[in-house]
Amino acid sequence: MNDSGSPINLVHRYFEQQSELFGEGFFSGKALVKPFLIRDDSEYKVNRRDITVNNSETLDNLYETIKDCTKCALGETRNMFVFGVGNPTADIMFIGEAPGRDEDLKGEPFVGRAGKLLDKMLESIGLNRDIVYIGNILKCRPPQNRDPLPTERDLCEPFLIKQIELIKPKLIVALGRVAAHTLLRTDDTLKSLRESTHNYHGIDFKVTYHPAALLRNQKLKYPAWEDLKDIRDNYL
Repeated sequence: MNDSGSPINLVHRYFEQQSELFGEGFFSGKALVKPFLIRDDSEYKVNRRDITVNNSETLDNLYETIKDCTKCALGETRNMFVFGVGNPTADIMFIGEAPGRDEDLKGEPFVGRAGKLLDKMLESIGLNRDIVYIGNILKCRPPQNRDPLPTERDLCEPFLIKQIELIKPKLIVALGRVAAHTLLRTDDTLKSLRESTHNYHGIDFKVTYHPAALLRNQKLKYPAWEDLKDIRDNYL
């Protein structure tokens, strides 16, 4: 029986997340509390069992396999599981960070203000959601749209890797710092990462700004347009 939603497991996940956010110790009320493990490793592994995706032969199979995932605490707080949308044989795959509030409510990536801007960015080089594929590092929304935690990325990334394996894109475009750092295993600046074409498991990999960053800083729109023109000229 899977008791991943039990009070003990939820408390464990809470302390695990606090540890990742604030280090080895963190404040709770007036006291400095040291995170602790409630269960031994064997029980932990049983309750956080892997979801096997290797036998998934289509995106639909994969979705059915992982849509009820509760491997991390985000599975307990989400409204909708945000799998991804687009052409299952797309040549270009765009990957963002994680669902936001609008995405969590609708179950589709990039549907809020940033999503509307992404649609315009795609249209500017002759693309749309029916031609490309759009996904995220995480399938569930982090509370208050905070950055994904390391364990959340580690647990969810295999699902994304399987999506990439099934889609077989010719180009992956990381939208923003978190997606680029997670997939390329680097902490280089976004500016420096934009200057090169990288390789991700034999697939060309480009980095550009997240649409949300463009909404916050209009000055980034010109370099983002340069990135789009490079994609258009070399991959379309």
